[in-house]
Amino acid sequence: MFERTKNMVIKEFIQIFRDKRMKAIVFFTPIMQLLAFGYAVTTDVNNISTAIYDLDKSYESREIARRLESSGYFSIRYFTESPDEAQYLLDKGKVVTAIQINRGFSSDLKKGSPANIQILIDGTDSNTGTVAMDYASRIITKYAKDSGKQQTGALRSGIDLRSRALYNPDLRSKNYNVPGVISIVIMLTCLLLTSMAIVREREIGTMEQLMVTPLKPVELMLGKTIPFAAIGFFDMFLVTAVGILWFDIPIKGSISLMPLTTAIYLLSVLGIGLFISTISKTQQQALMATFLFYIPAVLLSGFMFPIENMPKLIQYVTYINPLRYFLVIIRGIFLKGNWINILWPQIISLLLLGTAVITVSSLRFKKRLG
Repeated sequence: MFERTKNMVIKEFIQIFRDKRMKAIVFFTPIMQLLAFGYAVTTDVNNISTAIYDLDKSYESREIARRLESSGYFSIRYFTESPDEAQYLLDKGKVVTAIQINRGFSSDLKKGSPANIQILIDGTDSNTGTVAMDYASRIITKYAKDSGKQQTGALRSGIDLRSRALYNPDLRSKNYNVPGVISIVIMLTCLLLTSMAIVREREIGTMEQLMVTPLKPVELMLGKTIPFAAIGFFDMFLVTAVGILWFDIPIKGSISLMPLTTAIYLLSVLGIGLFISTISKTQQQALMATFLFYIPAVLLSGFMFPIENMPKLIQYVTYINPLRYFLVIIRGIFLKGNWINILWPQIISLLLLGTAVITVSSLRFKKRLG
């Protein structure tokens, strides 16, 4: 059995590396996806287009404008002369933020009276608007604190609120997103390879030749899945190296935990790929079925939207999504330095799910062969 399976694996590797499309999927697609997602999927907001309506025209108001500009978050493109002009710029989408510094701002600061600044935000993009509002509030509050005039806004309450971000001190969205992209890339690559390779055998008629050989169904299944598992591991190391070296993503946990958890994750992914191959008659159908599973899996994984914010029914559906568990594992390893004692609930869940999926898919695969 071992000899026949080994020969089947070797034959599969030769077949993969003879096919230019397969080689592109194995070597280039993961890196291209990681680079594209790594740069595109970010919630960091910089150079927010801003207009200043300065009614005070004092040293203090100019200092506020200077601090906003030098922070790198805001790009002051307009100094308006009227509120209507600021409104016009917001309406036309030429600025995201308009900051109005009212007359008497500097004298109120010196007297210790509440000094008012109005911040207008274009709320059509709620994420950018919220981030811009937060950045502006922090910069203005910091200025008031530095100048010793702590009588404005929230500081009047006397509460000394100090916050500190753990695990990702700079709050870089790439540190959070790139590990997630790694798990998505592994899923897509292995799904495509497994589902399409088996269907292709059937399309070109070589599956029948394999079935008349002494190969048993389990040997045929192992011979078909082991190469793609090996490719999954290779891609995991490849995209992890690119994430660390190119995007400068810190890895605080043990790198040795990655292969173990990836192996458990691949049980589910290869099982789903195997299942797709049993319900597809052509490579086109396999491709369509792969994306039919892949897109909802990403949306319901917590990669883009918090699972806790989804309706209860949808939250229950996410329990059968392997990506949900692996995202927690890989982010825990990268950002928090978590070990098995923390990640065991996700690892056990992934193991149970993977065992169930690979069992059902294998039975169906054997039935199709029979």
